[in-house]
Amino acid sequence: MSLHALPDVTGVSQQDFRHAMASLGAAVNIVTTDGPAGRAGFTATAVCSVTDTPPTLLVCLNRGASVWPLFRENGVLCVNTLAAGQETLSTLFGGKTAMADRFAAARWHTLPGGSPQLVGALVSFDCVITQAVSAGTHDVLLCEVMALTRDEAKPGLAWFDRGYRTLLRQDAR
Repeated sequence: MSLHALPDVTGVSQQDFRHAMASLGAAVNIVTTDGPAGRAGFTATAVCSVTDTPPTLLVCLNRGASVWPLFRENGVLCVNTLAAGQETLSTLFGGKTAMADRFAAARWHTLPGGSPQLVGALVSFDCVITQAVSAGTHDVLLCEVMALTRDEAKPGLAWFDRGYRTLLRQDAR
C-alpha cells in the first residue's frame, strides 16, 4: 500500500471529533509500569491488537501526561483490562489522584517484566515496549506481549457514549 498526501481536512473540529468518538465503544484498561523510573498507571481506552505473530498490541499515551516519562524510561508495561464493577478504580487512575493512592486502592502482583498486574482484572498483558511512533499529541506504543493472564468468569467493562457499560459473555445471557 502506498501512502499519498491527504487532502486538506480542516473542517473537523476537536469538539466534533470527540463527539463522534463517543460512538466508538472500547474496553477500559489500566496501563501500569514499574522500573528504574518509578511506578505509574493510567486509564486508557486507546488500546488494540496489532498482530498475533509476535503477539503485539498498541497503547496510545499523551506525551503531555505526567506518566509519559516513566513509561518511556521503564520500557515495560502491563495492560490490565477491567471487569465490570471496577469503575471506581478506572476513575481513580483516570484523574489527578496521587500515584501512591491509585495503587493503594487495589491489590497488585508484579509480573516477570516488572509491571504491576491488577488482581481481579479480566485480562492482563505483560509487555515490553518495542517501538514508539509519534502522532499528534500522543505516542503510539507498540508493545510485544511476553505473558498474559485471563479470568473469563467475569463480565467486561466498556466505555461507550461517555459512560461505563457492562459487557456480558455470550454464555452468560
